[in-house]
Amino acid sequence: MDVLDFTGRTVLVVGGSSGIGNGIARSFLARGATVHVWGTRAVAADYDGEAGSDLSGLHYSCVDVADADAIERWEAPFATLDVLVQSQGTVVYRRGEFAREGWDKVMAVNLDSLMLIATRFRAALAAEGGGAMIVVSSISGFQANIGNPAYSASKAGAISLTKVLGKAWAREGIRVNGIAPGLVATKLTAVTTENPERLAGALAAIPDGRQGTPADMGNAALFLASPLAAYVTGHTLVVDGGLSL
Repeated sequence: MDVLDFTGRTVLVVGGSSGIGNGIARSFLARGATVHVWGTRAVAADYDGEAGSDLSGLHYSCVDVADADAIERWEAPFATLDVLVQSQGTVVYRRGEFAREGWDKVMAVNLDSLMLIATRFRAALAAEGGGAMIVVSSISGFQANIGNPAYSASKAGAISLTKVLGKAWAREGIRVNGIAPGLVATKLTAVTTENPERLAGALAAIPDGRQGTPADMGNAALFLASPLAAYVTGHTLVVDGGLSL
C-alpha cells in the first residue's frame, strides 16, 4: 500500500492559489486527491501566467479570509474533509505593522482566520474517522523579525494554536500539525528573493545553501497528512534548510 496515495481524499488548501499553498495543493493533486483552493482574486483565470501559480486541475473559490462572514458563507461542495491546509498569509513592509492598520490587517489574515476556518471545518474533519489539519506558519514565529512585529507575532500565535488545537481535537480524530518554512520564493518574500544582494546574504545563512521550494513544503504536508505521521500531534515541523539553527 502506498501511504502517500490520496486517491479518493478531499483536500482544501486555503491560500492555495499561489506560492507555498499552491505547491502544497499540487502535491496533493499529484497524489490523487480532489483539491479545492481558496484565493483572493475573483476567478482562477485571474492568476493565468503568474509565476508560482498553477490552478490547472484544482477547484478554485474566491474567499477573503479577513472577512469572517465570507468564511461562513462559502458553500462547501463536500460534506466531509480529509485534509485542511491553512496556508494563508500577508505581510506589511516599511514598518507598516507598527501602526494599527497594518497590525490589524496582518493579524486578521495570519491568525484570526486560522481559528475561524478551523472551527468552520471542524465537523467535516471529524467525520468518518477524522482528518488532518496543517497550519503553515514560519520560522519567524520562533524568532524576532524586528521590522514586522505583526507577522512574527501572528506566526508565533499560529504555532501555539497548532499545539492547542492538536490537544483539544485529538480525541475527535483530528490531527493538527504545522509547517514552519524558511526562505521560499513567493510574493511575500520577493523583497529578498528578487534582490541579488539580499538573496546572497540570505543564502549564506542557510546551511543547505539554497532556498526552499513550494514543492519542499508540499512534501512535508504530504507526510503530516499521511499515516506516516499517525502519531504526530500538535507539532510544527521546521522546513528551512537549517536557516534557524
